[in-house]
Amino acid sequence: MSRAINVSAAKEHVVATCAKRSIVISAIETLQSGGTRVVMNSAADTAIIAKAYGSKVITGAVVRVPTRMGRL
Repeated sequence: MSRAINVSAAKEHVVATCAKRSIVISAIETLQSGGTRVVMNSAADTAIIAKAYGSKVITGAVVRVPTRMGRL
């Protein structure tokens, strides 16, 4: 399993869910297509969050917000 997961929930909700379970977030971003992409430090932590969100886990393709406009 990957360390990244996409969920259909607000960024603040994902942060609170991870904090409640003492899971450290490596990276987090709001998805352009809706929802949140979150990267944990281990695949085991990702599995815990996947179980917590259940059917809210986004399994298909998502549209991410570009973070760089090109080479400088």
